[in-house]
Amino acid sequence: MKTVIIGGVAGGASAAARLRRLDESAEIVIFERGEYVSFANCGLPYYIGGVITNKQSLTLQTPESFRARFHIDVRVNSEVVKIGIHTKTVTVKHLKTGEIYTEHYDHLILSPGAEPIKPNIDGIDSDFVFTLRNIPDTLKIKAFIEDKKPSSAVVIGGGYIGVEMAENLKKAGLEVSIVELADHLIAPLDFDMAADVHRYIKSKGIRLYLNNGVRAIDGHTVLLQNGAINADMVILSVGVRPETTLAQECGIKTNRRGSIIVDRAMKTNIPDIYAVGDAVEVNDFVTGNPAFIPLAGPANKQGRIAADRIAGYDSEYTGTQGSAVLQLFDMTVATTGLNEKSAKAAEIDYDKTYLYSASHASYYPGAANMSIKALWDKKTLKLIGAQIVGFGGVDKRMDVLAAAIRFGAKITDLTALELCYAPPVGSAKDPVNMLGFVGENIVTGKIKQFFWHDVENLPRDGSVTLLDVRTVTEVGRGKIDGFMNIPLDSLRARINEVPKDKPVYVHCHSGLRSYIACRILAGNGYDCYNLAGGWRLYESVINEKTVPEYICTECK
Repeated sequence: MKTVIIGGVAGGASAAARLRRLDESAEIVIFERGEYVSFANCGLPYYIGGVITNKQSLTLQTPESFRARFHIDVRVNSEVVKIGIHTKTVTVKHLKTGEIYTEHYDHLILSPGAEPIKPNIDGIDSDFVFTLRNIPDTLKIKAFIEDKKPSSAVVIGGGYIGVEMAENLKKAGLEVSIVELADHLIAPLDFDMAADVHRYIKSKGIRLYLNNGVRAIDGHTVLLQNGAINADMVILSVGVRPETTLAQECGIKTNRRGSIIVDRAMKTNIPDIYAVGDAVEVNDFVTGNPAFIPLAGPANKQGRIAADRIAGYDSEYTGTQGSAVLQLFDMTVATTGLNEKSAKAAEIDYDKTYLYSASHASYYPGAANMSIKALWDKKTLKLIGAQIVGFGGVDKRMDVLAAAIRFGAKITDLTALELCYAPPVGSAKDPVNMLGFVGENIVTGKIKQFFWHDVENLPRDGSVTLLDVRTVTEVGRGKIDGFMNIPLDSLRARINEVPKDKPVYVHCHSGLRSYIACRILAGNGYDCYNLAGGWRLYESVINEKTVPEYICTECK
C-alpha cells in the first residue's frame, strides 16, 4: 500500500513517521514544495533575534535523515499541482527542473498548512516588507537585518507570532512598534489579562498602537488609521488562512474560510483522502463548534491519527482547546479554552474569578506573583477556560488547567488536586488549588464578587458602603474614588464605622485580604461583595484604558 503525503512540517512529517512505525512494509512518499520538509516553525523568530544561533538547529529532519531512519521517500522542491481523485494520482512539478510527472497513491494525506494573510494595501509588496512562514522567509529577514542595518521595525499584528517577532527584533537591536487593530495584544487573552502584558512590553521599549490599523505603506512610512510611523522594515503578522486551493479544485469540501472539512478520523469527503494541520477545520473542544485553531501540537496529533487510520487503528481526534504559551522577554503568557468573548459567542452562562498568587513559597528567594483568570460554566461548574500572566511557573499551572479542562474537571475539583510541592518550585497550597478554593467559595455562596468593570457604576450616594482594607501606605500610592479606608487588621475594632443596613463593597490589593474582610463582615451580619482581582487588577486595566497610545510626532 502506498501513502502519498502533500506537505511536511508538523502534520505531514508526523503522519509519515507514525505510519512507518505502524507498518514497516508501507510505501510512503512526501512531496514538499519548499526546500525543508521538517523544521522548527515555532523557533523561527528566535533565530532572527539571535537566541538560536545555528541555522541547522531549525531543521528537525532532512530528506536524508527521513530515508535513513524511516525509509521514507521525501521529495523537496516538488509541488503537487493536481489531484486526480478518480485515478488516485497526483501530478507533481519539480520546481527546479520543471519536470512534471504523476504518482499513484492508495491513501493521500493533505498537510498544506496555512499561509500568511497579506492585506490589500498600497506598498505591501515593498522589498522591506516581510512575512514569516518558513526557513527561507527567516533567512531573508535575517539577511536584511545584517546587510541593510535597519534601525526601526513595525510589526503589523499583535498575535503570538507578532509579539514574538517584536521581542526578537528588539533583541536584534531595532526600535520596534506593534500595530494592532484590536484593543489588546494576543487575541485569546481578555483585555483585563492583556493589560499587564501591555505595561510590561512597553517597559521593554516596544511601542504599541492599539485600536489602530494600517492604511498604506508610503515609502518607509507606515500610514495608520490614526497617525503614522517611520520604519526601515515591516513584518506582516495579521493572521493566516488555510492554503487549500489544491483541495478545492479536486472537489474536497471546505468551509467558508477555506478550511478542509474532516471527520474525527481526519477523513475528507473523498475516499482515501485525509487532511491534517492548519488547513483543516476542527471542533472547539469546549463548545463543540467548528473552529480554526492553527497550532503545532494539534497538527502533530492529527497527523498521528491519520496514520493510525490508514494502518487500521481506530484513533479519533476529539477537538482542539487552544492551549498556547508565549515567552515574552522574562514574562510568560498562557491560555487554554475559552475567553469571555468566545464564551459569550457560544452563549454559555459562565462565572469567572481571578487570583494573584506566588510561583513558589513566598519565603523562598525568587518567588514572583502570577495573575490567573478562570472561567467556568455556571450550570455544570466545568472549567471552560483559563489565562495566566506571570514570570515563573506559568506554564506548569496552565498545563494542569489544560488537562483539567480536557478531562471535564469542575472548578471545585481543583481543590482536591495533589500537586508537587517544595519551596523552590511550589507552595503547599498551589495556585491551582487556590483557584479551586476561590471558585468553591463563590459556588457555595461564601463570597460574592464584583469586578473591575463594575466599579465605575457603583453608587457614590451613600446607598452602599465602599471599603478599602489596604494599609494607609498602600492607599497613599493610589486609590479608587469614593472608598473609605479601614485597614484589615483594624476592621474588627472599627467595625461600627461600617453601616450595617447597606451592602458593603470591599477591595484590597489582590482580593485576599478583602475576602478575609468579607468573612469578618458576613460573620457580623453584613452583606458583603469582594472585588475580584483587587486594586492591582483594577489599576492595571484602568491605566491601560486611559493612557494614550504612542503617536510618532515626526511622521505627522
